[in-house]
Amino acid sequence: LSAGAEMGCFTFIKVMMILFNLAIFLGGGTLLGVGIWVKVDGESFLNIFGALSSSVLQVVNVSYLLIVIGSILLVIGFLGCYGAQKESKCLLMMFFSVVLIIFIAEVAAAVVALVFTGLAETLLTGLVTPLLKEKYGLDKSFTHIWNVTMTEVHCCGLNNYTDFNNSYWYETQGSYPRQCCDMLEPCNSTLAAQSHVEGCFKQILEEIKTNAGVAGGVAAGIAALEIAAMAVSMYLYCRLDEK
Repeated sequence: LSAGAEMGCFTFIKVMMILFNLAIFLGGGTLLGVGIWVKVDGESFLNIFGALSSSVLQVVNVSYLLIVIGSILLVIGFLGCYGAQKESKCLLMMFFSVVLIIFIAEVAAAVVALVFTGLAETLLTGLVTPLLKEKYGLDKSFTHIWNVTMTEVHCCGLNNYTDFNNSYWYETQGSYPRQCCDMLEPCNSTLAAQSHVEGCFKQILEEIKTNAGVAGGVAAGIAALEIAAMAVSMYLYCRLDEK
């Protein structure tokens, strides 16, 4: 290519890099705002997005997740956009490094999710079950979210009704949530055991497996974008050496 054509190509890629990362920056700001909203007013989020959102809220603390993801996207968007606009090798290298770290972390998380599903369940049980015992029936928003989830998804606790043993709810009400007994009351241990209502983790995991194709496609698309972003940042970085 002639010098003019190469410069035109460089300028085009630079502009695309700026626009792409500007979109990432704005998206990160949006996610950060939504995360703060969910943290402050979880019930409104639940009312707008319905039972699906409540199901997700049980496995992942959505507010913190959105805040973290939003913050990361803000950083990535800023580094890519400002680095390309200022033609800063330092910022472009930082952008490449951050995206590479995220890409490696995603691959590692995917491997762990596929190979160690049981481990993931154990970790979630260790984190979520204590919250159920302490906050269900005491925290209004937390209780409402779990009630909607257990009713709509037809599940009980994270693993099963035994998650409520020695809980605040059981100690004060003397029974398990009625969702653990197919909505029959009073829900005692005998009726809960006979009802065989599965835990919400298993139900949500089944939903994920059912939609594994869609989830895999989305993950592959994100990975492709990350690889493309790293390639473009390296192209700009190397071309700056020639300028």
